[in-house]
Amino acid sequence: MTEIDTSKPHPARMYDWYLGGKDNYPVDEELGRQMLALDPRVPVMAKVNRAFMHRATRWLAGQGIRQFLDIGTGIPTEPNLHQVAQSVAPDARVVYCDNDPIVLAHAAALLRSAPGGITEYVQADVRDPATILEGAGKVLDFGQPVALSLVALLHFITDEDGAHDLVARLLAELPSGSYLMMTHATSDFTPEESAAATARLKAGGVTLALRTREEFTRFFDGLELVDPGVEVVHKWHPELGEPVPGQDDGVIPGYGAVARKP
Repeated sequence: MTEIDTSKPHPARMYDWYLGGKDNYPVDEELGRQMLALDPRVPVMAKVNRAFMHRATRWLAGQGIRQFLDIGTGIPTEPNLHQVAQSVAPDARVVYCDNDPIVLAHAAALLRSAPGGITEYVQADVRDPATILEGAGKVLDFGQPVALSLVALLHFITDEDGAHDLVARLLAELPSGSYLMMTHATSDFTPEESAAATARLKAGGVTLALRTREEFTRFFDGLELVDPGVEVVHKWHPELGEPVPGQDDGVIPGYGAVARKP
């Protein structure tokens, strides 16, 4: 097992701290507090992304999707994606993937599948799609539709690191009728704060690649966007889930969308 590096902050552990979790280290909290000083809504952003995942997963399961590949899983926070999917479809198969060893340490919690369903975990980086697809292919049938979940992940991958190519590579293995569900932070609404946050994270060793609405929409090229298309995260089908506290603090600077592969 890869050793957990507690000397450098990690986005998954910072996300856990934002959500009030305990699986983080002082270095994660320190950088997290610096982010809060720039924008106190950061924990709300984390909760909004989580709530989007719940709504989108329920919607997809309601459309008959029975297979999910969740990359950038993060530290378990109930309900997890498999719990949401299997509450609608007990036979749903879910593969989680993350590159942080602390997530692997919590894999036992992730692997508690509903009877009739399957839940597995692959430790790999999104920049290594071949390893992800090989591991996921042991559980998922790539001859049947799969929902690919990339929630709050791609804003840590730059264009120079081939963010769009990575998404295209993953989608290329999935058949017609598959879906991409995705959220992404943006600087469209808070350019000055976003520039300061990007610089602060970079100083802490964390890359942040914020994208505009147009740049985010590019990830869905060749796909059929589900109504209402690209939307501010908390406004994507709010009727599918409970409201998230803090939404009335103004526009949450992030986009979300779900799209079908034709």
